[in-house]
Amino acid sequence: MVEINENYAKLPGSYLFSEIARRTAAFSEAHPEAKLIKMGIGDVTRPLAPAVIDAMHAAVDDLAGFDTFAGYGPEQGYNWLRDVIAEQDFAARGVDIAPDEIFISDGAKSDCGNIGDILGPHNKIAVCDPVYPVYVDTNAMAGRAGEWSEATQSWTNIHYMPTTAENGFTPAIPDETVDVIYLCSPNNPTGTVLSRDALQAWVDYANERGSLIMFDAAYERFIVEEDVPHSIFEIAGAKTCAIEFRSFSKTAGFTGARCGYTVVPKALERGGMSLNAMWNRRQTTKFNGASYVIQRGAAAVYTPEGARQVEETIEYYRANARVIKDALTEAGFAVYGAVNSPYAWVKTPDDMGSWDFFTLLLEKANVITTPGAGFGPAGEGYVRLTAFGDAAATREAMERIKGL
Repeated sequence: MVEINENYAKLPGSYLFSEIARRTAAFSEAHPEAKLIKMGIGDVTRPLAPAVIDAMHAAVDDLAGFDTFAGYGPEQGYNWLRDVIAEQDFAARGVDIAPDEIFISDGAKSDCGNIGDILGPHNKIAVCDPVYPVYVDTNAMAGRAGEWSEATQSWTNIHYMPTTAENGFTPAIPDETVDVIYLCSPNNPTGTVLSRDALQAWVDYANERGSLIMFDAAYERFIVEEDVPHSIFEIAGAKTCAIEFRSFSKTAGFTGARCGYTVVPKALERGGMSLNAMWNRRQTTKFNGASYVIQRGAAAVYTPEGARQVEETIEYYRANARVIKDALTEAGFAVYGAVNSPYAWVKTPDDMGSWDFFTLLLEKANVITTPGAGFGPAGEGYVRLTAFGDAAATREAMERIKGL
């Protein structure tokens, strides 16, 4: 009889956002008259930039001609996209990343999960708490998380690092040795950032212990404060201990188009092997490359016109974040993030549970949020709101919440 991956049986319940969708659908069915405002899942709402659309249309036309047709492309991504990424995302910030250290994919979420293919099953995993669920669940699926404890709502082989208001949303360096460390800045879900000094401490720790940092920079384009690093490779020593994930989803609206990239430095080695070569082997075996049309669209983000249009959209979302932060602060809530990030991390009133406050906002204000408890034990007592909605709807949502 076939054997299955029994680690899936250990996973608790459904994926966080699937559960939110289920509860929201049940409420909508019972109250079809309710005009819901979605501020839960971080999906963008503004159209793709005109320069991106034009590039995609031209790419489709390429596929219609014998001389311009593109079949299978390089699994690592087309050189014309990798080159411009190296130049504008890294060299422009004084960071030396070679094009062959950049791997184009169908999104950062896929890469965050798939990167585990090049890691052994016995690594000790460390995550911030609260945490983006993909980091935890994909390691649980691979058997690296241990056993799920219903009592503590945590995994026995994962080192949870509280990342809360009490420690300035900066996780403490562990006394024990952890093998794989997931860091995200600007952070999802808290919307906060890690300082240059904090990242340097993590890089030093990883190099000293032979650990590996998985750095999620999916939201780096939202950074407005000049002293906040956009890439972990701005930190001395990071090339020998870190992998970085980037996304076009939240920066350029590609949540439906799907495109991102991962940076694996050639200087990064563990166990006597090059992780760059291992990831290349994995991608060429399991991945046929992102779509030619989509990559042409991604390349248009780096044109002068495309960059200007994308920045206008990002500023639209930044303005929404300011509206959320200002309105809820005025209403007496403790609000974190929403400065260098599209997310606001909001303390629930009167020690109310996250799911209870989620339900209150859903039923009384008809506003959909994300309960912090879904991001880990330290997320209890918070909800996350996203700034990716329509500006008028965002203002309306704030008025509804303030009116409770």
